[in-house]
Amino acid sequence: MSSSPAPSARGGRLALLVVGLCWLAVLFDGLDMFIYGSVLPHLLETKTFGLTADQAGDLGSYATFGMLVGALTAGTVADRIGRKQLMTGCVALFSLASGICAVSGSVAVFGLGRTLAGVGLGGLLPTAISMVSDYARGGRVAITIGLLMTAHHAGGILSAYVAKWLIDPFGWRSAFWVCVLPLLFVPVLIRFLPESLSFLVAKGRTTEAAALAERYEVELPAAAARKTAADRWDALLGLFRGGEWLQTLLYWLASFGGLLLVYGVATWLPTLMRTEGYALANALTFVVVFNLGGIVGMLLAGRAADRFGAPRIAAVWFALTAAGVYLLSVHLPMGVTTLVVFLTGVFLNSAQTMIYATVSIRSTPDNRATAVGWTSGMGRFGAVFGPWLGGQLLAAGNGDWGFTAFALAGVSSMVFIGIAALRAARQPQGREDREELLAAH
Repeated sequence: MSSSPAPSARGGRLALLVVGLCWLAVLFDGLDMFIYGSVLPHLLETKTFGLTADQAGDLGSYATFGMLVGALTAGTVADRIGRKQLMTGCVALFSLASGICAVSGSVAVFGLGRTLAGVGLGGLLPTAISMVSDYARGGRVAITIGLLMTAHHAGGILSAYVAKWLIDPFGWRSAFWVCVLPLLFVPVLIRFLPESLSFLVAKGRTTEAAALAERYEVELPAAAARKTAADRWDALLGLFRGGEWLQTLLYWLASFGGLLLVYGVATWLPTLMRTEGYALANALTFVVVFNLGGIVGMLLAGRAADRFGAPRIAAVWFALTAAGVYLLSVHLPMGVTTLVVFLTGVFLNSAQTMIYATVSIRSTPDNRATAVGWTSGMGRFGAVFGPWLGGQLLAAGNGDWGFTAFALAGVSSMVFIGIAALRAARQPQGREDREELLAAH
């Protein structure tokens, strides 16, 4: 006689389903994000659309500006239509936008495609993180999010192989047609991805939520108190009250430099390696190695932060990132360069995550989401600036300074997060006392 699966097994099956589907969605997100940087050396060398280096930098910034818009609006839209529908819409949007890039006949149309793709890319990641957080089994939220983030770098690896295998025989447009294929994944999300339990409960759809929870024998989340606009403004103003304004600005500046570095290097790594004398095939191999380092870094950073503290790891990670990025400006033997690229990927891609961890740890429970959200939002301006900066340097004939400029961004983030950590460490008791007084009132 067969028996029903244990509740823990059934709950684990639901978590596996949600994480698996979100992982694939973020994989496609990473593919679409990195494909431009992988194709860019070919576009510049063949002078497609008469593209110049400064225009190429602008195009890179269009995508990251779209990501800024998508990230800032994702929460509001998800609250209205649900996380499942938003994720599905984001995948459809950046897939169709890649189709616009594939058929584009001018820089303007190509730029429109990259901007729309950026909106979808920016909206998908925070929504996917929220989804896996909802369904992650007890005590495994952090490791589940870390696992999800590896998909972004796996997408970067895939983008390099797409460019290596398709551009020469089929042309650059074929790479963007590959990025349209995730559109076929949309029906899979519609059919199999469950809606967020938290969203269902918040919307009063308790019968639907209870049925889903009962089906997979998972715990139904408690209804959270809905925040008014006044509550949200008060949480934001709380980041600047007393002596907190300086701490907040330091976190924002660190995040600006961190995302400038992340997206500047992600966009320009293959092209800058070409300017250093490496063959195009080797430059694309570096994209693979860089993202392999990113996967390793995401898995290592959390453990290191748990042991030594997120602020300390953030500062050290940025220092090592700056050193690695600067070394990339030196033409070293292929094996040494490959090792430097890998280690740079290890530290660069997780250094920014450590800023968010630091802000989360240093924030009070009632304004933690606001603090992390605004730190990320301010950092997004660095994500827009980074690709533009690389293009301006190349256009001015200063491509050799590209890695140096990005390294300086890493140094600045190290300094800002280091100062913030030292200031926070000097008055821990005072802050706790203030929080207790605020809570008492």
